[in-house]
Amino acid sequence: MTNYIRVANAKGRDAVIGFKSIKGAEAPKMGLPGVALEFRRYLIASDQGTDVTLKKRFGEDYSKALIEADPEIDLETIGQTVEQTMTVYLDAGGAVLNSEPQVLELVLNPDGSEKERRAPMDVASNINGEVPVRWSGRKIPIKDAVRRFSFRRSVQLQHVDGLTYDFLYAMASELEKDKAVMLLGTGEKGAGPLIFQANGRAYRGFLSGQVQGEKYRLLLHLSDMELKKPTIPHKNS
Repeated sequence: MTNYIRVANAKGRDAVIGFKSIKGAEAPKMGLPGVALEFRRYLIASDQGTDVTLKKRFGEDYSKALIEADPEIDLETIGQTVEQTMTVYLDAGGAVLNSEPQVLELVLNPDGSEKERRAPMDVASNINGEVPVRWSGRKIPIKDAVRRFSFRRSVQLQHVDGLTYDFLYAMASELEKDKAVMLLGTGEKGAGPLIFQANGRAYRGFLSGQVQGEKYRLLLHLSDMELKKPTIPHKNS
């Protein structure tokens, strides 16, 4: 399945192009060579061995009871294989809820303090709408971008015909020449975040390019975190 994004270049001309996720290097496999590794889950405790239950049976200090009789160990259940699980919601007192709790969205201020609590808002994808993803005009040297932002993922932009090939090749050539990444954004000024799917994570987009002969590579690096040097308070002398 091909995914599409509408992108405008520095001159404001836009085109719908394809993109695909870039797969990272395969992680080392656990286990011995040629031997299949199988994961299993086992029950390590029952509700009879919880701190709350033990306090009800033996009082606040039940360490002596643990040493003498091991009441927290349920020999009938511990060690059984756990095949399937089911989500159960509990209230603050540990009672089972018969319906799912209401989810609230917590909005924080830049200093981490609570600003607002509200019902979750549906956010639509904005990368392939009427308003294209735009070049913001803000170029950042690659050596600076990798030190200022934490990149969560990258996608590769691809042409879908001859015209979009020329369109993307020109972008890649310009970015490679400047040894910089271009900040991409949504909205009329290209300052808004990129949202790839409904209610998805909001990203900043940084476009990098490389060319080799008639070949090109355009990568859109996605970040949701800017790295800042922490402020060290001065000690009063």
